This record gives sequence, structure tokens and C-alpha cells, in this order.
Amino acid sequence: MTAKTQTERILDLVRRKGLVRGAELDRLGIHRMSLKRLVDRGLLVQRAHGVYEAAEPRMSEHSSIIEVMTRVPKATLCLLTALRLHGLTTQNPFEVWVMIDRKARKPSIDVPAVRVVRASGPCLSKGVQTLRVDGAAIRVTTVAKTVADCFRYRSTVGSDVALEALRDAWRRRAVRMDDLVAAAKTNRVATVMRPYLESLV
Repeated sequence: MTAKTQTERILDLVRRKGLVRGAELDRLGIHRMSLKRLVDRGLLVQRAHGVYEAAEPRMSEHSSIIEVMTRVPKATLCLLTALRLHGLTTQNPFEVWVMIDRKARKPSIDVPAVRVVRASGPCLSKGVQTLRVDGAAIRVTTVAKTVADCFRYRSTVGSDVALEALRDAWRRRAVRMDDLVAAAKTNRVATVMRPYLESLV
């Protein structure tokens, strides 16, 4: 494989994903020295350790989300950020909300601002889906899981946010009652959510 071919492959990947990690190139069999050459030529910019983007990056409303998920690939977008992605809130949180394992190291990211919540077991692993956002595959909680999370973390996000999320999801038919009940049980908030779920039917 020639250096030119590697350059083209890297730039194609960056154009598709917005951000690329050095580890991804390792899996594709592309030498990391090619990254350094592209940075030296001004075609790529190093955003953080091991994270690169085009010198004139494609900006979108989701750029900060994609950057965080590229730097913390095992995290799951949740709560206010998930609500925004599912179109269930008019708020545009300035922080990117992520859920990580209770034992995982907290991401050391200053910009963009990151808000971390922790979970374990089924509360962490169930109700997670992969969405394509600006060409990047990102992990985000499902609508039902997001609503249940808002109740679980209501002292953090506010009870009004939890109620608004539930009502909007139900009004827009974005979720089924069975899924809400299952997510409430998984998150151990079935008793808290029961009266609000009963009011919907």
C-alpha cells in the first residue's frame, strides 16, 4: 500500500466520521506515521491525544457529541443529551451527558463540557441503541430507558424534566407502555413511575 493510498483512506474516513482515532487506523492496517504526515501538511488537526479531524472540520450541532463519543467510546449518551437526540426536549444542554460504569475512570475532558453519571449491571447495559449521527455510530439510551433514567436521576435533572420527558414521549408515540414498564423495573423506579404511567392510559 502506497503512502498516497493511505492518505486517501484516512481522509475518506475523516470525511465520513468527522473525527478519527489512531486506534481505528491500527485496525485498518494503516500506519500512524501517515497521521503525522497529514498533520504536518495541514490536512488534519490533532484535537486530543489520539483524536484527529480535518483541518477545516465539518461543524454541526452534534459536533461536541461526536467528539466526546470518539474520545470515550465505551460511554453511552444519556439523560438530557439523549432527550435532545430523540427530539423530546426543547432544551439544548451545554454539557454532553454520558453514562459510564461505576468503576470506570472519569473522562478527563475539559472542552466540550461533559456531565457523567454512573451505573452498573442492567442499569448500564440494557436499553442502549446505536444511532448514526453525522455519519458516526454512537451509543445512546433508547427512549424508554432515557425516560426511566430521568426518573432515576430526578434529583440531578429535576422532576419536571422527568415528567416532561414521559409526557412528550407518550404524546408523540415514541415509546410503548410495555417498554416504559420494563425500563422502570430495570432502573428500580417502577414504584415512583407507576402513578405517572397510570395517568397516561
